[in-house]
Amino acid sequence: MAIEIKAPTFPESIADGTVATWHKQPGDAVKRDELLVDIETDKVVLEVVSPADGVLVSVLKNEGDTVLSAELIAMVEAGAVAAAPSAAPVAAQAAAPATAELLAAPAARKLAEENGIDMSTIATTGKDGRVTKEDVVAAIAAKKAAPVAAVKAPAAAVVAVPTEAGDRVEKRVPMTRVRATVAKRLVEAQSNMAMLTTFNEVDMTEVMALRSKYKDLFEKSHNGVRLGFMSFFVKAATEALKRFPAVNASIDGTDIVYHGYADVGVAVSSDRGLVVPVLRNAELMSLAEIEGGIATFGQKARDGKLSMDDMTGGTFTITNGGTFGSMMSTPIVNPPQAAILGMHNILQRPMAINGQVVIRPMMYLALSYDHRLIDGKEAVTFLVTIKNLLEDPARLLLDI
Repeated sequence: MAIEIKAPTFPESIADGTVATWHKQPGDAVKRDELLVDIETDKVVLEVVSPADGVLVSVLKNEGDTVLSAELIAMVEAGAVAAAPSAAPVAAQAAAPATAELLAAPAARKLAEENGIDMSTIATTGKDGRVTKEDVVAAIAAKKAAPVAAVKAPAAAVVAVPTEAGDRVEKRVPMTRVRATVAKRLVEAQSNMAMLTTFNEVDMTEVMALRSKYKDLFEKSHNGVRLGFMSFFVKAATEALKRFPAVNASIDGTDIVYHGYADVGVAVSSDRGLVVPVLRNAELMSLAEIEGGIATFGQKARDGKLSMDDMTGGTFTITNGGTFGSMMSTPIVNPPQAAILGMHNILQRPMAINGQVVIRPMMYLALSYDHRLIDGKEAVTFLVTIKNLLEDPARLLLDI
């Protein structure tokens, strides 16, 4: 029985997708739930699997083609058996790795292709022999570290020659859909929004002391969930959003939409760029639930497993450039949201406290906001509220 293979049903915010990688070719045997193709959208990479055991009989959309929501892309003949290969190919396959069947995360496969790494030569550490991104990174490092051997080859042989200093090498690659979408949205945000940024600084002494005192007990009490700084910022931000609802609102045409919940987007770095999964109803979450949610998103981002639901929505965003060493920046608001909070690295700096110069761990904070919706006084007071809550974390418990 022939079964239609269709692209996933995209949400209204996503018009179409692109066929990224076919993991099976026409004539290949497939098993139920085996990965057939990756579909890249503006937000995530979606995996399409086989609904039954059989044979992939036809591919209607090739790599690089645009596909619409639920569009037919291939056909699988359920219960069919792949044709036996001829003797010559069998012999060749016996002598070479079965690269067509090699399991690899989409991010790992893409990284290997960009760096000229043969997937069959990579030592795998993933489950069921799956090639992970870390495996590819290790292979790239080994390739760079290996010296160029002096080979005495026949005249007709091709010998690899290292690139000499001064060579003007260029490489042109198409922009990914995610990067293209990010670029478009950032330009639109700056063109269509009256965006301003206000700055402040926060003394991290109390938060760091609290984390240092309880981090081991916290991890033991919450099944291995580690206590970081981000949960304190999310908690402080949700409390400030309750007090300043305009910062948690959005503009829809000529209307202002006030949200009675705080869906906080937390920027996470991945091999496909910065992605922003959303913590739903973050105002109701404990520190452990926030840290657990962020850890789960981080792992899913590294594995290319973030779903549409993970990425859509959001009423406010927090980004942490400090993990990369940023001292100060002006984050760009993600429309239709009205504001974004930027965290930065923590530096030991001399501060005047009660007339005395003392060394304190300080962090600069930045709040970029849409001035059409949020007044300057409101933005500044919102950021001061976050500062006060973090400098005296007991306020978060006492709601003061």
